[in-house]
Amino acid sequence: MPITGVGWEILVERVKEERRDNRLRTRGKYQVFRDGVLVAGLGGSCVETRGPGDNSEEDNGKRIEQGRYPLGTHNGARFATINYPNTGRRPALKLNKTNKRTDILIHPASGFKSTIGCINLSRTLANAQADIDGTDSRKRVIAVIEDLKNFLAKDFPKNDDKPIPRAFAVIDGEPKL
Repeated sequence: MPITGVGWEILVERVKEERRDNRLRTRGKYQVFRDGVLVAGLGGSCVETRGPGDNSEEDNGKRIEQGRYPLGTHNGARFATINYPNTGRRPALKLNKTNKRTDILIHPASGFKSTIGCINLSRTLANAQADIDGTDSRKRVIAVIEDLKNFLAKDFPKNDDKPIPRAFAVIDGEPKL
């Protein structure tokens, strides 16, 4: 599923499923685009949980389906988009219109994976033995949020739990182990 080249888009291309011991993850790559133009420095690896993609039931432990999802701000107990620095929560963006799935986020992680349906950003991961570095992951999520704020300027929401205009996550690929 290609980007449309309209608005702010983060493209997640799933590359492969990986196994370490008895744990599974989906590894891919992400890249940010502004009106179809690649944003240098806003790309890398990303991690999701195992497949296949499934949006038909809440908390199913699988990755979300391929598709184009409008983004929103988030305000949860552990993650937020607007007020995370002052509350001890971690930065995140929310994917909206995910059918029965709820709280599907782009957020930082560490280790093998830290997700049940969400997307964790990372530096390049070479293989299943490579871990996500928590400090690097946090910086990447903050950089993505700040770029989106800069792109939209006054149109970026001032509060959490609001839709973000002209901002989308595009998820592509259904790799199998």
